[in-house]
Amino acid sequence: MLRRRPWLFALVLVACVGCDHATKQVAEQWLAGRDVLSLLGGFVQLQLVANPGAFLSLGAGLPEALRHFLLIGLVPLALALVTLLLWRAPGASRTQVLALGLVAGGGLANWLDRVFGGGAVTDFVSLGVGALRTGIFNVADVAIVAGLALLLRGAKSGAGGPTEPGSDHSSPRASTWGSP
Repeated sequence: MLRRRPWLFALVLVACVGCDHATKQVAEQWLAGRDVLSLLGGFVQLQLVANPGAFLSLGAGLPEALRHFLLIGLVPLALALVTLLLWRAPGASRTQVLALGLVAGGGLANWLDRVFGGGAVTDFVSLGVGALRTGIFNVADVAIVAGLALLLRGAKSGAGGPTEPGSDHSSPRASTWGSP
């Protein structure tokens, strides 16, 4: 990884955690004890919920011990893996670093919320028209999805090698994630 890339990763990660925490605090202050707040003709709905599951409540019905193991125990390992993947990819592009920062930042934000929020994360936004709606989500979820979309877009287009001037695109390490 080039010298400035760790700073980009750290900046994106910290920004994700900070934005997620701030929006959750505002949501808790504005939405606690209220019914659904509809905006833009109902396209955006704000509703405060405690989600014991993962993204869009996946796994909410799992036994508590298994859910705790998966969502509190394994998440730090997954975040460490993302960081290690980045460190071992010296040819990572800015887009890849940004994408991994979004995934790690969103994951860390939800993990911190879960650890300090009694095992659940605060979700408060849904989008849709009429009965066709997304699940309720938060800013950390958006960061994770955006990061994954960037990674998939790069993989689909074959992008992902170094983008610095003078970089060697023919290097086998240039676009190989996790190579020693």
